[in-house]
Parts: sequence; C-alpha cells; structure tokens
Amino acid sequence: MLQEDRRCTQRDDSDMAITFKHHGSFKNTERLFQKLNRFEISSVLNKYGALGVEALSTATPVDSGTTSGSWSYEVERSGGGYTIFWTNSNVNQGVNIALILQLGHGTGTGGYVAGRDYINPAIQPIFDAMAEEAWQEVTKV
Repeated sequence: MLQEDRRCTQRDDSDMAITFKHHGSFKNTERLFQKLNRFEISSVLNKYGALGVEALSTATPVDSGTTSGSWSYEVERSGGGYTIFWTNSNVNQGVNIALILQLGHGTGTGGYVAGRDYINPAIQPIFDAMAEEAWQEVTKV
C-alpha cells in the first residue's frame, strides 16, 4: 500500500502549532474527485431542455400553431452553476403571445381575455424528472 505522509502546520499569533499528520493513501478521495471532475450536468439539462420544449409545445393553445412551434431552450453556465431558460419567440407588436395566453390580456375594445395556465402544468413534470435524474447522478458519484 502506498504510504503518504502529509503534514500541515499552522501558527497563530500566540505561536501555538496545530499539526495534522496522516499515514496512508488518498486513493479513494482522489478517485472521488476524478469522478466529480468528469460529471457533466449540462447533458442532463440539455435532455430536459428538449423535453420541456416538447411539453410546452404540446400544451400551448393552438390557433395558427405559430406560438406552439416557437418554443426553444437555452442552457447557460455562470459562476459555479447552470440555468436553463425556456423561451417563446412568437412576438406580435412587441407582445409575447405565449405570455398573454398564460396571463391574459385586455382587448382593443375594452374587454378582457382571461389567461389559461398551461405553462406551469406542462413544465412541472419536467422539473420533477430533471431534479430526480440530477440527484441520481450526484449520488452515484
């Protein structure tokens, strides 16, 4: 068995020493760090990004089909984390049609068209499955 001797000594203002001494191998710890280094969450996010687009497209109320066909996703890495965005590019006169279908909107004649909550029920199962798979990936390392 490989024997390693690693020492760490730290002194503070009172000149007292703290010493850590270890004999043995760091093989298991190093193996864990190698697995963590290879772990790539973006592949999981891309998989669920595409599934989310499909779920949103299917759930979107259809008139012409333009809004349901305009869903896309983007995975962005910033700092130590990732963010997944689902977007809909169907915009008419500066208004995102997917949002007014979801939230409702006023009409030009003073009326109101109530929104229909179709986004949250469509995307919630995707969130749940994505969280479960990410958790499985993390815990198997």
